[in-house]
Amino acid sequence: MYYEGPIYRPPSEADSLLIQATVGCPHNQCTFCMVYKNGIKFKVRPTADIRADLEEARQVYGDRVQTLFFPAGNTIAMPTAALAEICRYSYSLFPALRRITVYGSSQFIYRKGLEQLRQLAAAGLKRIHIGLESGDDVILARIKKGSTAAQQIAAGQMLRQVGIEVSEYVMLGIGGTDRTAAHARLTAAAINQIQPDFLRLRTFVPKINTPLLDDVRAGRFQMLSPHQVLHETLTLLAGITVPTQVVSDHYTNYLNLAGQLP
Repeated sequence: MYYEGPIYRPPSEADSLLIQATVGCPHNQCTFCMVYKNGIKFKVRPTADIRADLEEARQVYGDRVQTLFFPAGNTIAMPTAALAEICRYSYSLFPALRRITVYGSSQFIYRKGLEQLRQLAAAGLKRIHIGLESGDDVILARIKKGSTAAQQIAAGQMLRQVGIEVSEYVMLGIGGTDRTAAHARLTAAAINQIQPDFLRLRTFVPKINTPLLDDVRAGRFQMLSPHQVLHETLTLLAGITVPTQVVSDHYTNYLNLAGQLP
């Protein structure tokens, strides 16, 4: 099986088969992200190569594969027909397969629209992990997320409409000290409109070779203290009024807060 560049997967996909469908990230501008800043360019692997890797995995793992994750950083940007093809082929190879998952930024989900998302749902794509980060447009512009809060909300709502599970990631502290209140309030409002199946908490930690680390070092970005992060978390969770499963499966978090809301 072939792998190129950094291969990342969510903690919840720890037991999943990883078959690389795309390389890199087509956006690759987020100021907090270090993953693909080494110059690797986004590309979609040929469908025949992906099928060959799936066939090899079938020979190695047999009927043990129950979940499958297609890296890399934004596989939802893959052409819909190709992604649907490898989803269908995966179910034909692995009889015990019950879930296929990808990473996907809201801007690329939004561009696909309902019809293409329905095609992916029909092909067996079950869940998409989305970096919401914040519901505050000021923060989203600062971190160069590439989408507005309205687009993030619309993307999540479209996925729910077609029956694909929505796993939204919120980054605690990403607004710094000056936007912490707005970040908590507006992110809760976005979550209430999306109603994701999962809300996954991450705490901002500046990473090497990122623009945001440069801002921290230059004093342009004031990080929250641990207690301020916890206060922001409390404000966020208190503002959420819709059912969702909160997950805190990351080393950056100060407390392991997990459970069902409300």
